[in-house]
Amino acid sequence: MKRQARGSGSTAIADTPTATRTGQEDEGTGGTESTEHRHHRLRRRLGRADPRAVPEARRALRELLRPWGGPEQSAIAELLTSELVTNALVHTDDDAVLTATVAPDRLRVEVRDFVARRPCPRVPVADDGTNGRGLMLVQSLADAWGVHAHGVGKAVWFELGAQAA
Repeated sequence: MKRQARGSGSTAIADTPTATRTGQEDEGTGGTESTEHRHHRLRRRLGRADPRAVPEARRALRELLRPWGGPEQSAIAELLTSELVTNALVHTDDDAVLTATVAPDRLRVEVRDFVARRPCPRVPVADDGTNGRGLMLVQSLADAWGVHAHGVGKAVWFELGAQAA
């Protein structure tokens, strides 16, 4: 587990590889074949009033994604993650928790906040500047995305496959 010093912004809760095992019946011998799948996970608490939260989240995700996918997928993942983190911190006025899980064939990023109000994509208006485009980007670039409720708050998530977009 990695931790940052007090007062330095976001806190890494965990940044560790995990392994899961699946047992499959081996028809040739009647035994069970064990296959190990490696997953790497990043979990980070993000402070609501911390202007460094978004760039730190991008940097941590970039580090996690080094051995995964291609540069284009990593760039898309960073962009979408920064959109979700920004939305959670700006629109909820509370902390958030970023979780990213990398499997050999996909990435899942989830940003959990502590406000039950569900986000909804909206078509940006020309005079809005850069506001209102985050969820439209997520909807356009992610392979899948959604929102699920928690006891307190919600999690907005997206998934990307490891193949080039």
